[in-house]
Amino acid sequence: MSYIKSRKHTPATLAAIAATLAMPVAHADAPAPEQKMQEVIVTGQNGNDFQVKKSASDKFTTTLLDTPKAVTVIPTEVISQTGATSLTDALRTVPGITVGAAEGGQPVGDNLLIRGYNAQTDTYIDGIRDTGSQSREIFSLEQIEVVKGPNSAYGGRSSAGGGVNLVSKTAKAENFANASVGIGSAQYRRATADVNRTIGDNAAVRLNVMAHENHVAGRDEIHGDRWGIAPTVTFGLAGPTKATLSYYHMESSELPDSGIPFNNPFTSGANVAKNGNGTPMSVPRNTFYGLLERDFRDTQSDIGTIDIKHDVRPGLTFRNVTRFSKTENNYIYTQPDDSKGNVVLYGTLWRRGASRAAQTEALANASSLTGDFTAAGIKHSFTAGMEIGREVTDRSTYVFTPGNNNPLTKTSTCPTSGAATLYNCTTLINPNPHDPWSVGQVRSVSPAATNVHTNTRSVYGFDTIEFNPQWLLNVGLRWDDYRSALFTQANTSVTPATAAVRAENKANFTNYQAGVVYKPAANSSIYLSYGTSSTPAGNDGGEGTDGLTVAVQDLKPQESKNWELGTKWEVSARRLSLSAAIFESKMNNARITGPNGTSQNAGKKNVRGAEFGVSGAITNNWQVFGGATWLDAEVGDNGYTNTGTTAAPVWVKSPFDGNQFPGVPKTSASVWTSYTVLPGLTIGGGVNYSAKIWANINNTKHVPAYTRFDAMASYDVNKNISLQLNVQNLTDKFYFDKSVSNHYAQVAAGRSATLTANFRY
Repeated sequence: MSYIKSRKHTPATLAAIAATLAMPVAHADAPAPEQKMQEVIVTGQNGNDFQVKKSASDKFTTTLLDTPKAVTVIPTEVISQTGATSLTDALRTVPGITVGAAEGGQPVGDNLLIRGYNAQTDTYIDGIRDTGSQSREIFSLEQIEVVKGPNSAYGGRSSAGGGVNLVSKTAKAENFANASVGIGSAQYRRATADVNRTIGDNAAVRLNVMAHENHVAGRDEIHGDRWGIAPTVTFGLAGPTKATLSYYHMESSELPDSGIPFNNPFTSGANVAKNGNGTPMSVPRNTFYGLLERDFRDTQSDIGTIDIKHDVRPGLTFRNVTRFSKTENNYIYTQPDDSKGNVVLYGTLWRRGASRAAQTEALANASSLTGDFTAAGIKHSFTAGMEIGREVTDRSTYVFTPGNNNPLTKTSTCPTSGAATLYNCTTLINPNPHDPWSVGQVRSVSPAATNVHTNTRSVYGFDTIEFNPQWLLNVGLRWDDYRSALFTQANTSVTPATAAVRAENKANFTNYQAGVVYKPAANSSIYLSYGTSSTPAGNDGGEGTDGLTVAVQDLKPQESKNWELGTKWEVSARRLSLSAAIFESKMNNARITGPNGTSQNAGKKNVRGAEFGVSGAITNNWQVFGGATWLDAEVGDNGYTNTGTTAAPVWVKSPFDGNQFPGVPKTSASVWTSYTVLPGLTIGGGVNYSAKIWANINNTKHVPAYTRFDAMASYDVNKNISLQLNVQNLTDKFYFDKSVSNHYAQVAAGRSATLTANFRY
């Protein structure tokens, strides 16, 4: 792997490496390039449940094998076998993705990082951006597609790391009824139903419903429940014009997990002798610092979609999608704050209350034309389209009564055991979640509300050009017009009063990608691709850390460029997909604080890495899904920092240049495999590994590396009924699965077991 560590590799060198790696497989499993490329498809027991050969998105104009980009598709069977019940559960099977904790403007919800970059806003449902902070369910999904690398050519404003596309279940021209009922440890209860019925020869309806509740193993107080419904109806199944109307509704109520504070290191001063090692404090796994009478989280999502497709002629399809969505995310949760030194100095903790009352409404319309043609002996598979959208977010916080400080000291300091037992302060060991913080409390939304309007317009085009069976060129281009405006009301209820704030960012940006593909044989490809991405100020619509402010409103979008060299193979009679890629991503105009204290586009971020993937059937009875990722995510230039005071600032070069990105393990791997021992009896298991993850850009706090094991066994009672037993975290590993916070790390669930009965008719 020495070539990966080299900082001066060239595209020619990388191409030679990939070709060298690929040749043994080519000789072993494929005909020579000069032979006629015929596809051989072999079906057998279990089929290809773990293998997906084409994306559901029409922006991918060829098969995944011939797409010059790293794409991981999590199929229904993997979601089911692993016992996943949420998006973050399912994404655990994809290395290179980490989940961040709520902190510093990052709301409670699906806070994803892909290849080292924040991708909180880069989630799509059937190709349409899904805005608003939320925690997503999987009961109405067919599959989950993870696109790695710059994503702006596909989705417009986005991060440099990639995006996640959720593919919904829709009505089909067949009749079936599926249901599941599950029970388990930690008060786990879950029931789902999926019913599809045809109406005559030309229409069908489908209904998905879900009800779920559970506590968290090893975290005694943490609990939650949710329910959802997703009906769809499709007209025109037998004709050239098909219309699908769908609606999705999901509500949840839970007690947010506040995690465990870090052993906060002092770098200087009288208390340096008490310096910690920067890992989470050594306390029992079930230690909970929240307040049951204060903390809560309630969410609601409503999404309505009209999707119309018309076959203009064979090989040419027009599609128009209109969607309205509304998302609410309201919470108060406890951050076990270590920033005031209480933990190290006194063994006490500040229960800092973090809150949000947010609502996001979005309206989007997308039109596209997809088809293929041959001109001058060259085949084209293309899609072209336009998208318009409007997003409106209203965000505010809750006013605490009594306030957020220790009522005895009137500050966030908790110096003595006596003061530590009151309301917002507690002891590090054996905190009482029933402390009567909320006596006399009236929850009310702060008058200092923030409103963010974001309008986007875009046009795009993609084409896969096949010159001959050995050589393809994949190109894509997208232009975006972006407008975002923020208004925060004045707040006269605080001292001193705050003035109203207005900010606006306008930007136009063009992104593109190009990849050349060489096919040594019909079942293989070697590619070299280049892509770009743009992240404008206010990219998250006011619902995350990339918010619009007066300081950044005039800045240009952050721009990323990415080279990727990879190879993909379909072996074992094309039932098993293998992939490998090395890549380098650079951002040369990251937003930083300049030497005069102003925000500037002058920072540098670099990510180099390699990843490997596998999915499909090794034999008729043995399936596997997984991969491994190596990432070197380095801050090249972090700008300047103030070593003086607010009144008398002293700006010096940031000491964090050369540090690793927070939230990114150097190495991570995940494998899930299952084997049919006897007809109707399948056993499976998985392993997840992550190296240590830095929690801050200072690289002084981190969560340790971990390895987690899971197990599964399923048995077909008859053709209609099966039973499945899942044991998660088999060894009861005490580890942390969410960080990217200066103050705390979130504890992963302990060992749990669930038994599910599945019904198919």
